[in-house]
Amino acid sequence: MRLVAHDELIDGMPVLALDGDVDLATLPVLRDHLTRFVAEHPARVVAVDIESVGSLDDSGLGALLGAAGRARQGGGDLVVLCAGERLRERFAITGLDRAIEIRSRSGS
Repeated sequence: MRLVAHDELIDGMPVLALDGDVDLATLPVLRDHLTRFVAEHPARVVAVDIESVGSLDDSGLGALLGAAGRARQGGGDLVVLCAGERLRERFAITGLDRAIEIRSRSGS
């Protein structure tokens, strides 16, 4: 299992793009990336792009929710970029889409 992350800017918004699988094995890597990323962009809206994530388990959903909470405590917010129907359906089933805004990379 692997998880790779890199930072980029999309229309002026800091984006943490993830590639790989998010599960218990890669959770520490994800948490480290999210913590650093949110801390580097205080009081900003930041995005996490999961378009290239193959699988996302409940621990990954919790990590995203925790990162959104930290961003909000710092006066910012976190959105998730995801166009894939399978992951969007998972967000709807779990209710995560009510706690975190889900967008496609194009902004919708």
